[in-house]
Amino acid sequence: MKKDIHPDNYRKVVFKDLSTDKVFITQSCAPSKDTIVYEDGNEYPLIKLEISSDSHPFFTGKMKFVDTAGRIDKFNKRFKNTKFAKAKSDEQEAQEAEDAKNEENKEA
Repeated sequence: MKKDIHPDNYRKVVFKDLSTDKVFITQSCAPSKDTIVYEDGNEYPLIKLEISSDSHPFFTGKMKFVDTAGRIDKFNKRFKNTKFAKAKSDEQEAQEAEDAKNEENKEA
């Protein structure tokens, strides 16, 4: 094993899954500004996770939709001003006009 390529600052760290509020402690050198008092009464650095094995569909067997920080809304907001979105809306208008025309023909 090569010397001096591994970090020296390993310490106990608490990881918290924000979607299930499960916490677990392990060793890590990941930086953190937050701290938490763990079940044993000691204070440890806190690393917040959006998904862990406690909430990931592969491990839980359940499909769960997680939209963290409104990512879908942010994408849609950015996408609506592009040429692709405008082309899409033109196609939608054409489709709606065709559907209305077909409905009129069914009534007649």
